[in-house]
Amino acid sequence: MAEKKRIDEPTGTETVGHEWDGIEELNTPLPRWWLWTLYATIVWGIAYTVAYPAWPLISEATAGVLNWTSRDELKKEMAAVDAGKAPIVNAIASTPVDQLKNNPQLLQAAVEGGRAAFRVNCVQCHGTGAAGSKGYPNLNDDDWLWGGDINTIHYSIEHGIRNPDHEQTRMSQMPAFGRDGLLKPAEIDELTAFVRAASRQQPANAAAQRGAALFATNCAACHGSDAKGNRELGAPNLTDAIWLYGGDADSIRKSIHDARYGVMPRWGEKLSPATINMLAAYVHSLGGGEEERVQTAAK
Repeated sequence: MAEKKRIDEPTGTETVGHEWDGIEELNTPLPRWWLWTLYATIVWGIAYTVAYPAWPLISEATAGVLNWTSRDELKKEMAAVDAGKAPIVNAIASTPVDQLKNNPQLLQAAVEGGRAAFRVNCVQCHGTGAAGSKGYPNLNDDDWLWGGDINTIHYSIEHGIRNPDHEQTRMSQMPAFGRDGLLKPAEIDELTAFVRAASRQQPANAAAQRGAALFATNCAACHGSDAKGNRELGAPNLTDAIWLYGGDADSIRKSIHDARYGVMPRWGEKLSPATINMLAAYVHSLGGGEEERVQTAAK
């Protein structure tokens, strides 16, 4: 059907020539203010793409004539924040970690800074609440392999645990009594029974009594004759209810058979002295921190 354009009498507007069941479409022009707004946005968009990064390339985008980037803006903002924090951060870095307690305001700032640093660097292993998990120690309790005073915690954070090619790292290694053929399977079962009896998880039966003799010969040199451990060697207390890898028979048997070799990074090569002090202050504040004492292993 041929289009029949005409002027609509009530509005004075030309029709587009289409008709559906007597209904005609008007060819109403767009308001001029709307058109000028459209043209302005087009001009603005072109100007923006010239002035700022916009057009994607293979590995980056066009820089724009103003050379502005959000990364540079973020760097400026972070630099301003760092400049504002510099006095307190420098004070924390220059204060011996065991002397922070003499300045409550400085100690509080260190604890809060350590809390933030912990969330970034430590929660992956120790958890958001520092409660740890299997193989990763709970930092809230008072069970410490190497000691829980703030100096010792600081040393562990700075130098790490079992880091190869680092002379100052914490180092201990339990023999793999089963894997290396040092003990027979039956003897490992007897040692397991002794440890479970020493930790009051089962009665001291005949197997545990035989295990006591094996313990005295093979384990007491590190764990002590009373099985309460030795912090200078990083040997855990086997008589309490706190277990890093589990206190059930299978977990203890596996520890004796294969030995464990947990590793913690030496944060001293990755974090600033101020951050190390902050982390030590935060971990010490969690509830398991101990008063200062002489720690041979930390010297």
